[in-house]
Amino acid sequence: MYLVLTYDVEEERVTKVLKICRRYLYWVQNSVLEGEITVAKLEKLRYELQRTIEKSKDSVRFYIIKDRSLFDLEILGQDKNSVGIIY
Repeated sequence: MYLVLTYDVEEERVTKVLKICRRYLYWVQNSVLEGEITVAKLEKLRYELQRTIEKSKDSVRFYIIKDRSLFDLEILGQDKNSVGIIY
């Protein structure tokens, strides 16, 4: 499956949340990551984030797309962190 994750967390947790997310996904913009992920890894990511954020102050959103072919991506302006194919 394909996942787009966004977060809005208090400043003191931003670095920690980003570090966790980058273990599973690619950073594409400030507070936005995306990439292919398995169900097991998604559960592990959720667990790690739940232990890190403060639910009363922070927000993490998961946009789960069952098949990447179901959406088109259009970028206006600079692509901040293009994920290229490495051969």
